[in-house]
Amino acid sequence: MLHAMNTSPVPARRRRRIAPFVIAGLILLGVVVVQSLGDLDRNIRAWITVAVVVLGVLLEVLWLLAFSGLRWWQRLGALGVLVAAYAAVKMTTRTDGAISSSGLPRLVWRWAPTKDEQLSRAVVAAATAPHAAMPAPVAAEAKFSFPQFLGANRDSRVEGVKLAHDWAALPPKELWRHPVGLGWSGFVVANGLAITQEQVGEDELVTACALLTGAPVWAHTNRTRFVEWQGGDGPRATPTIVGNRIYSYGATGILDCLDLATGRLLWSVDVLKANGLHNLTWGKSSAPLVGDGRVIVSGGTSAEKGWLAYDADTGKPLWAANSDAANYASAAAATLAGRKQILVSGPQAVAGLEPATGAVLWRHVWGSDKPPKCSQPLVVAGDRIFLSAGYATGCQLIEVKAAADGSLKAEEVWRAKSMKTQFNNVAVRDGYLYGLDDGFLACVEVATGKRLWKDGRYGSGQSLLVGDLVLVQSESGFVALAEAKPEGFTELGRINALDSKTWNNLALAGPYLLVRNDHEAACYELPLTATATALVR
Repeated sequence: MLHAMNTSPVPARRRRRIAPFVIAGLILLGVVVVQSLGDLDRNIRAWITVAVVVLGVLLEVLWLLAFSGLRWWQRLGALGVLVAAYAAVKMTTRTDGAISSSGLPRLVWRWAPTKDEQLSRAVVAAATAPHAAMPAPVAAEAKFSFPQFLGANRDSRVEGVKLAHDWAALPPKELWRHPVGLGWSGFVVANGLAITQEQVGEDELVTACALLTGAPVWAHTNRTRFVEWQGGDGPRATPTIVGNRIYSYGATGILDCLDLATGRLLWSVDVLKANGLHNLTWGKSSAPLVGDGRVIVSGGTSAEKGWLAYDADTGKPLWAANSDAANYASAAAATLAGRKQILVSGPQAVAGLEPATGAVLWRHVWGSDKPPKCSQPLVVAGDRIFLSAGYATGCQLIEVKAAADGSLKAEEVWRAKSMKTQFNNVAVRDGYLYGLDDGFLACVEVATGKRLWKDGRYGSGQSLLVGDLVLVQSESGFVALAEAKPEGFTELGRINALDSKTWNNLALAGPYLLVRNDHEAACYELPLTATATALVR
């Protein structure tokens, strides 16, 4: 009896002591299991991993306070240490955007300079310099253009450029590099100018520099700033060049028409304010679509004015489309089932609009309306459209058909998880799709939705199809060159173009590759094949 009395408390104490190690083991096991779910998007895995860790920490604290068997003053002291540690972290750190595309907050020291503070005086001076006339460009630079978001046809393809395959023997040549303001806008190129949008202090700017030197030429300023902790501050959309005009759409909804040569303002509309619309969570990111005398941009959170058209010469409002609320993709011109139309994507559906009136010609609901849909609907052969999104949405192929009465309808051909773009875009070549599937370059067969291969680690970057090659701007900053072929993945080379988070789209005007992120821009001359080089010279 005495022996039993002396030993019976031991197992209980041991269980109490083992409990925190068991909890820690379960946390580790949970993290391993979540990270092994390869078909689940990286950002979703990241958030579930954080939830598992936070739950485990709460269980550890609960054990400490209620079941550890420590004396009350020891438990109170331990709790005080935890509270003090939390307070110290709160006092000494701040959020500086998100960690890559995961959406998880990136913590930096509170006293570390902000990205605004890191902008050099030269950036501010160049961005706010008076307008200056652009010298007449030499023929070598004037002939090259990249006039709008994702290229001339807004399909992530560049035609007529034959890049050399061997970057080891023929490395790309850096022409210039300079700091830029905040934002995720890409470059457009025409008439020897490279133009983008950026944020400097409280000013949202459209800036132009010389294509071959990077020298500042002009800047147009709007006194506005879009602020959002997760995606970062500044403009998101890429301008559009048509003729001698440039059209830009700021993150707060200001649509400007500028003179290409000087940056002089021709007309301006505050789209959201004029229509009584609320902005989207991550700001306006759709590039203006210009054609047939109209400029088409996305609206706000109201489906009644999801897309709006303005007169390209005057800025006068023309129509508002009641197809869906706005989202983050851009409108595109398309001809489907023999009808010219404007292809638009919203949180609920993809639709075709009648260009002259904005009337809905057809509408196809797909995926969930909760996560954002940022990727461009891509028209492929046979009146079909490829749709893709991240956040576990996956992809679909639909076909637009004409009924006997002339009306249009869309039918699903297949759906799959073989391509999960987040805010990346896909291009098509010879019946195969090439794009970033949750951060990996992938090849998917258009006819079936079958993924043929998936390789490389590029994060939520961007890509352009250039002939039989793919240029990939990685999220971490480097640019890679890979083959676009269904037989398998081959990376041919890479350059350390940028050194931090890069969500901006590439621009390729002839051999000139323009890259940028939220603090730096650069231009590279890419090597061409011998035949193509002779033509350029």
